Amino acid sequence: AVAAGRRTARVSMQEHMAIDVSPGPIRPIHLISDYFPHFYPFAETTLCTRNPCITATTMAIHSASQRKPDPEPEGDSDDSTALGTLEFTLLFDADNSALHCTAHRAKGLKAPASGSVDTYVKANLLPGASKASQLRTRTIRGTRGPVWEETLTYHGFTLQDAVRKTLRLCVCEDPRLRRRRAPPLGELRVPLRKLVPNRARSFDICLEKRRLTKRPKSLDTARGMSLYEEEVETEVAGEERGRILLSLCYSSRQGGLLVGVLRCAHLAPMDANGYSDPFVRLFLHPNEGKKSKYKTSVRKKTLNPEFNEEFFYAGPREELAQKTLLVSVWDYDLGTANDFIGGVQLSSCASGERLRHWRECLGHSNCRLEMWHQLDSTPLQLSD
Repeated sequence: AVAAGRRTARVSMQEHMAIDVSPGPIRPIHLISDYFPHFYPFAETTLCTRNPCITATTMAIHSASQRKPDPEPEGDSDDSTALGTLEFTLLFDADNSALHCTAHRAKGLKAPASGSVDTYVKANLLPGASKASQLRTRTIRGTRGPVWEETLTYHGFTLQDAVRKTLRLCVCEDPRLRRRRAPPLGELRVPLRKLVPNRARSFDICLEKRRLTKRPKSLDTARGMSLYEEEVETEVAGEERGRILLSLCYSSRQGGLLVGVLRCAHLAPMDANGYSDPFVRLFLHPNEGKKSKYKTSVRKKTLNPEFNEEFFYAGPREELAQKTLLVSVWDYDLGTANDFIGGVQLSSCASGERLRHWRECLGHSNCRLEMWHQLDSTPLQLSD
């Protein structure tokens, strides 16, 4: 009987598995996405309602999948923030027609491929001939956080320049004994129209990669005028020949006109090396029977020469008012004809700043008046 009872109590394998593994009613799986929210994301409230056993980690994965990815930086992994920052101050001195750029320091510079960190700051005014407006600081060696505290000054900087020009600053690696210069570690550009005259403005800007543009095929027919770097804008650079700072004074004691040739700025490069050997000619026309032609000394290999030379034309004020002062800048060439860079004419028939400079000079005795003048590209009719 006992054996018979044991045989009647035996259960099948299916029943045994149902009792041990899944006691009670089996709940059907409505959506497979309840267990795979990363691949099939749904609203957060729906997930919690359908399956309260979903963990916080699963919900975090779901939330991350719902967020939009951060935009990828332009270019490769070497983005602008990896190149470091540059601190500098700009001051437009409108009273003296000058732009002062003080390079303070750089931070977090990326070490160049050579391994050495010897850097300087190079400045350029754009558009224009690169070497004509190129200024640089001294080199600071052996640090990724160089401190220069050095001021670079652009003379002959006018309000018109501030409206249309941009200052480009590059942090460059000192080439030392290498023949070829390495590309800049980073650069930045500041539109100068943002400056307020006679008010300093400080900047702390991230450096960017160097911008490359096409080199113009030809900017002028004059020899050497095509020697520009990539940063030149063709439509403006071809018109600019530079500026000259002249001083005029009618001396009642000497009875004549004192003409001072002080300096030139941003002259056009005329030689193959990208520079010029400038000098200035003066001619008072007409001036028969008297010395009317003068010439300054030559300044070698520069586009921003300083002369500080003065010349004298005798004659009463009424007679000088009927004459024309022709001022021309030339590039000296040994053994060949000198190259004309640019010129300016001052007379009662002139216009704008040239007319004002001439009239104020002859209208006030013993008063020295200094003024910058843009050089014209049209050659003046001067005889040797």
